[in-house]
Amino acid sequence: MAAASPATVGILLAAGRGRRFDPAGLRNKLLQPLPGGEAVVAASARKLLAVVPRVVAVVPPDDGGVAALLAALGCDVVVCAEADSGMAASLVHAIRHASAADAWLVALGDMPHVAPATLRALADALAAGATIAAPVMEGRRGNPVGFSRVHLEALLALQGDQGARGLLRSGPVQDVPVDDMGIFRDIDTPSDL
Repeated sequence: MAAASPATVGILLAAGRGRRFDPAGLRNKLLQPLPGGEAVVAASARKLLAVVPRVVAVVPPDDGGVAALLAALGCDVVVCAEADSGMAASLVHAIRHASAADAWLVALGDMPHVAPATLRALADALAAGATIAAPVMEGRRGNPVGFSRVHLEALLALQGDQGARGLLRSGPVQDVPVDDMGIFRDIDTPSDL
């Protein structure tokens, strides 16, 4: 496979509160260890960093150490004061910090099981001209998703907790076939670890 375009920036959304994981808010799911000991968000970031030259990671204020961990791995960390208003606020915040990019590969901090080959295939689809690239397995779309610069205005206009789902429904999406159950597997509850 060809190398990802240096103009593709990874975005790691790591600003959610994880209330399904711990309703009391005492344990940050992103900092919980996976089998083998690596924190959930560290595994997600490390895979993205292996594919794209720059990763902008979005965290909330008072993140409990997520920002420090991601910065130590090499991510550009940005704090989104409006993170609690929904995923769109975090995504818009990240896009603003990487607005010069030709494309963005948007990954979720609580999806550490996505295979690097999937990330590479999505980045390659963007570099080859896809305006939206999404992984598909067994007829189902998963995450992460890539967007080219033609969607900059629409991305910056997002609101609420749906993220960019509306763009996926309205825009031409290049489905990228993968053999990777990780595109469906996030960490929502302690049993998901």
